[in-house]
Amino acid sequence: MLYRSVKYKRHSLDAVFAALADPTRRAIAERLADGAASVSELAEPFDVTLPAIVKQLAVLEHAGLVAHEKDGRVRYFTLVPEQLDTAAEWLQRYGDFWRERFDSLHRYLRGEREAGS
Repeated sequence: MLYRSVKYKRHSLDAVFAALADPTRRAIAERLADGAASVSELAEPFDVTLPAIVKQLAVLEHAGLVAHEKDGRVRYFTLVPEQLDTAAEWLQRYGDFWRERFDSLHRYLRGEREAGS
């Protein structure tokens, strides 16, 4: 059971980073941070077809970053910010790790320089 949980988190993390690796998808996510929008509204700022935007939204939805509701024939998408928590936790952990390493290196180099003076 634990293995599945770790595997799921890793898959989820991979999907989130893959989805956010594309500038168009990041722009869509940024737009959705302001509130729900239809596919047509999301497509407005881009010089691409509606099917291209739908494909981008499918990637974001697969990663769990967006969800949609239908109102008649119109699909409205919303951002699911909780899905970013996994990525934020991963970045925080490795950010802390590297900050600690660089601080240690800085202290070491400062000590070497002072010892050589």
